[in-house]
Amino acid sequence: MASYIRRRKFLATLLGGAAAWPLAVRGQQSVSKMPRIGIIDPGAQWDPFRQGLRDLGYTEGRNVTIEYRSTEGRPERLVAAAMELAQLPMDIIVSLGSPATQAAKQATTTIPIVMVAIGDPVRAGFVASLAQPGGNITGNSILGPEVAAKRLQLLKLAVPTISRVAILWNPDNPSHAAYLDEWKAAAPGLGVEMLFVAVRSSDEFDSAFAAMMRKRPDAFTMTADIPHQLHIGWIVDFLARNRLPGMYQLRENVVAGGLMSYGASLSDLDRRAAGYVHKILQGTRPADLPVQQPTKFDLTVNLKTAKALGLTIPESFLLLADEVIE
Repeated sequence: MASYIRRRKFLATLLGGAAAWPLAVRGQQSVSKMPRIGIIDPGAQWDPFRQGLRDLGYTEGRNVTIEYRSTEGRPERLVAAAMELAQLPMDIIVSLGSPATQAAKQATTTIPIVMVAIGDPVRAGFVASLAQPGGNITGNSILGPEVAAKRLQLLKLAVPTISRVAILWNPDNPSHAAYLDEWKAAAPGLGVEMLFVAVRSSDEFDSAFAAMMRKRPDAFTMTADIPHQLHIGWIVDFLARNRLPGMYQLRENVVAGGLMSYGASLSDLDRRAAGYVHKILQGTRPADLPVQQPTKFDLTVNLKTAKALGLTIPESFLLLADEVIE
């Protein structure tokens, strides 16, 4: 009888451990299967995206992991950063701007990529079409080239005396060829001469802007190119010192002291990207998610900057603005 009881206890212990083992394994598998999102260059620009994830029920560190890789402001590090994320690997890579998306595209053809705020995704070679992306990349467009001419028109309307506009562009940005075509097509009809200022990296700003000023522009415009946006404080200060009115693509640049902007909301595009991340994690293929386009464009004017530049913005123009910063 005693030996029978000992056998029952032994079997109970063995079976109890066997029952507990799959639960432990399932717990480990659950942790290992926590979705992993890769992001290049962490910073405040990603706050709306992270908020979008939280709104959808994702909490970083609890039910989603976000891996960050920094390029330290060096565009040549983009491909290496994307490669590091792809090799971990990630469930999704989210890329802000065309250069980062190009790097992610080079790093993987299988991991889903959600691109954010791309000027021209088709011409840049990221997707086959907006309606049918056709590969592992989808996301949204900022429709930059399509409204490039409109920004020139608004700048000319606000400051009718301008005749020579400097355009900052990045030859390494695959979307910028479309911008250049739009600017070149729009300039003659507005009676404006365009001065194209090419800057690829931070060490080119000083020489490029010095050369720009020797050609005596009387206004300036730029895109939302991320490598350029990293130096927006320097750019805004340069224009202020040289009393040049600037037209920007992002409202954030006007808040930082720029004169005016016209374009889609970057924070809105970030939040919408979180929705696509959610859909992909739920099983939708990127190829089946059409590239989203903005439907609203806002005009923002900084009257404090206008006063510092000695400009009087016509009242009729201010009535067109969605936001006037005083």
